[in-house]
Amino acid sequence: MPELTMEKIVSLCKRRGFIFQSSDIYGGLSNTWDYGPYGVELKNNLKRAWWKANVHDRYDILGMDSAILMHPKTWEASGHVKNFFDLKNDCLSCRKRHKSEDLKDKDKCPECGGKLTESRPFNLMFKTHHGPIEDTENELYLRPETAQGMFVNFLNILDSRHPKLPFGLAQIGKSFRNEITPGNFTFRTREFEQMEIEYFVKPEDAKKAYEEWVANRFNWYLSLGIKKENLRLREHAKDELAHYALACTDIEYNFPFGWSELEGIANRTDFDLKQHAEYSGKDLRYFDAETKERFYPYIIEPSGGIDRAILAILTDAYHEEKVKDDTRVVLKLNKELSPVKVAVFPLLKNRAEIVELAKKIAQDLKKSTVATYDDTGAIGKLYRRQDEVGTLYCVTVDVQSLEDKQVTVRDRDTMQQERISIDRIKEYIINKL
Repeated sequence: MPELTMEKIVSLCKRRGFIFQSSDIYGGLSNTWDYGPYGVELKNNLKRAWWKANVHDRYDILGMDSAILMHPKTWEASGHVKNFFDLKNDCLSCRKRHKSEDLKDKDKCPECGGKLTESRPFNLMFKTHHGPIEDTENELYLRPETAQGMFVNFLNILDSRHPKLPFGLAQIGKSFRNEITPGNFTFRTREFEQMEIEYFVKPEDAKKAYEEWVANRFNWYLSLGIKKENLRLREHAKDELAHYALACTDIEYNFPFGWSELEGIANRTDFDLKQHAEYSGKDLRYFDAETKERFYPYIIEPSGGIDRAILAILTDAYHEEKVKDDTRVVLKLNKELSPVKVAVFPLLKNRAEIVELAKKIAQDLKKSTVATYDDTGAIGKLYRRQDEVGTLYCVTVDVQSLEDKQVTVRDRDTMQQERISIDRIKEYIINKL
């Protein structure tokens, strides 16, 4: 396959309606992205797969959806107000801002060669105001992570559901970080979506639980069809660890721009519950009915980015193949993730009875799976269009279909075609899926 570049992925995403530049008609807003018709289907399929694997298929994890806006003391307790910053340098000439850690020459701007200011801390949280009066007393932050919403609800979960250790809370939601140097398409953005689990365990069981979650999360990405050779585990060195973490392992993917983090699994110890207990004045200890002990559980946190996962999935599924004298671009997406499962075409769009039959078949298939109808091009063009968005099967209604009551079904990956009777088409497709 020819070398895969980010330019090819970005082009496909825009061309086929996966991802668009946000506010595009106004020149765009840098590093913000909108998910189009196929992109939102892919994103929702990924969320469903994650929720099923981590909530519906397990007995020990409960779902949550906490608010984006939280009491400002939350972020004091978590350490974000004091510690959540990057060092930055500003260029006095072109006014661009740079992360200090990315600068090879601390005196000169890598963009224009201009003089740089000295390194200064830059807090990564977005500020806003709560209520109609904009003063410091009403300042709030857009959450930089979903985790804290689960920590501050720990007591509510204990009181309402009475779970026994070990148990976890799972959440999917938006977070916001005022990154100094976002980039690489949707890999690092200021508005992003997370899928996080906070898994509460007895302190003595934390090491084992941590190792199990690292293996569990790595295997989940494999189950999505991502090639094993494009995934790796990287354990953090001691000097990389967050101040609260005892251990952390990243699951990394080999993007066109290099190996980068998809998800981190951390042993956060009992830091979070202790902090929120101190700042709130509430007793957030867990009571063990068997031992009659009260203690702060340790927390194992698998935390992944949905936008990064989508980018990895699109990259991994992208293929270019030579077909006769043409190049076929095909997204070989996992069946669970494909935005559209089946597309139905009329071979002749000017034959009313063929169009009517094709639409009827598509409508019938829609009751059982995600199906679409298209008659906006020649059959070869329609096939290529569906290949590029990862549609698993294409059904073509032709002149002969009116006589023998059969249609042609084409497989995305093999391009092999098979004649199937119309009254069996739904059963055939569902069995294939």
